[in-house]
Amino acid sequence: MPVIHFFRQTLRSSSLAAAALAASFAAHAQFADEVPFITSPDNVTLEMLSIAGVKRGDHVIDLGSGDGRIVILAAKRFEATGVGVEIDPALVEKSKASARAAGVADKVDFLVQDLFKTDLAPATVITMYLLPEFNLQLRPSILALKPGTRIVSHDWDMGDWAPDRTTVLPVPDKVVGRERSSKIHVWTVPAQVEGLWCATGLLRGASIRLTQKYQNFSGTLAWRDRTRELAGTINGTEMRTPAGRHGELVLQASGDVLAIVSAKGNLAPAQGEMFKRTPGTACR
Repeated sequence: MPVIHFFRQTLRSSSLAAAALAASFAAHAQFADEVPFITSPDNVTLEMLSIAGVKRGDHVIDLGSGDGRIVILAAKRFEATGVGVEIDPALVEKSKASARAAGVADKVDFLVQDLFKTDLAPATVITMYLLPEFNLQLRPSILALKPGTRIVSHDWDMGDWAPDRTTVLPVPDKVVGRERSSKIHVWTVPAQVEGLWCATGLLRGASIRLTQKYQNFSGTLAWRDRTRELAGTINGTEMRTPAGRHGELVLQASGDVLAIVSAKGNLAPAQGEMFKRTPGTACR
């Protein structure tokens, strides 16, 4: 995933962004076209796909795909399909030739395209090696993707959206930055659950009111004269509260329906109950 090459793409569309990126790479890069792009080392590439749990049936979109190694490895080793998005036509042709040589040309494609104009919706996994300011530009589009989509970034974060998991790998020959290691961050796009949910079955009149910040939620479950505080994490469509004196509560979000799939203690009778999202301010 070529950070410097992505810089060239951005230079064409945003002089301010280009200036910021030039400052970040002043010690390692120049503006000349002959500067080679920076690739992710093989151990980093493998970890990026492994940490995301890539498998057969996944579709990987690599933003800034360079020589195509991420997408090709995803197809060859993990039996996934994929698309590499790259602004340099020569690198796209090189990637296609490499895919043919690896025997995976029928599973992958490479596009000459601005990554900000790429349709990300088909992806189950998105990989990237972009600087934080570009990650932040992509973040709204990423958060709007199907819940459960996995996002993997080499080195750079997503601002205040903390990763679900980070691993650190040794990279002795790394040419960017002072540290001779790489961080691999992974996020899972969470379902959007903020709002009021009203019970539709035996618990009619009960409500769940939630607030959300990325993959963390909090709120209350109210029924009759009882109220229980809720707080936990969202993994794709699954919501889970930590085990405590009331026991763990597991919910499943599917569009405008929220189901209690597991409940313990005095909430055990609620297991299997369904709640529907409502635009109102109270449940009837």
